[in-house]
Amino acid sequence: MRMVIITGLSGAGKTQAIDCLEDMGYYCIDNMPPALIRSFLDLTITGTIEQAAFVVDVRSRQFFEDFSQAIEEIDQTEIDHKILYLEASDSVLLRRFNETRRAHPLAEGGSVKAGLARERKMLEPIRAAADHIIDTSNMKTAQFWAELRHILTSGEKESSFVINITSFGFKRGTPASVDMILDTRFIPNPYYVQSLRKLTGNNRKVAHYVLKQEITQVFLDSITSMVDTLAPCYMKEGKYSLGIGIGCTGGHHRSVAVANELYRRLKENGHRVTIEHRDL
Repeated sequence: MRMVIITGLSGAGKTQAIDCLEDMGYYCIDNMPPALIRSFLDLTITGTIEQAAFVVDVRSRQFFEDFSQAIEEIDQTEIDHKILYLEASDSVLLRRFNETRRAHPLAEGGSVKAGLARERKMLEPIRAAADHIIDTSNMKTAQFWAELRHILTSGEKESSFVINITSFGFKRGTPASVDMILDTRFIPNPYYVQSLRKLTGNNRKVAHYVLKQEITQVFLDSITSMVDTLAPCYMKEGKYSLGIGIGCTGGHHRSVAVANELYRRLKENGHRVTIEHRDL
């Protein structure tokens, strides 16, 4: 039997994870009290369920302290099991709670921010014991599901560290959930070339115009080298993703072309990379 325990911060995507695993053929139970996990497995050990997934989080309240004991008991069996821990930045989680207008389970009449702080503290030991940590701050649903499938299927023995590249326009604000911002406004702007103005950085002519600039190549060489150097350091410190924002004035030309080229280079160097053009 194969078992996946999904836990982590409220609002980080546990419901989406359950939807994905159900599509993958897992028997899924949401808000499973940890103390009942072993009992459930005893009931199904001779049954037809080959894959099971449980969401365990702070909604279990009085049961949550039983989590460590439940894992210790499962460790003593031959059941193939993994713990997936989902998290996101406070700014993203606050936005998600605001959009859904739901209360945080630990807010107890107070602010969502205070509830998140309590939850992070409570979950520290479980985060440390997790087999995989997924930061969903910059992930759309399709990217999140692809990451889950990567971990749970053929890619599970590969590195789960992923680099998320986002192109954007400064006039629409910077992305809230990236780790570093790269400014490409020093590159000559295709917007002022009449034949290129209505095109985007995804167009071959615009990309050629941006990438033929000597300073663009110097910039890309430097960034690629920096990411190659830093990625192993991030992984060593337990970070599972790196968000890179690449901006220009409008987010249509220079940032798109540079983001595409950086994506190509990092993929070529063996990194797992995603890309999004926010303002196209």
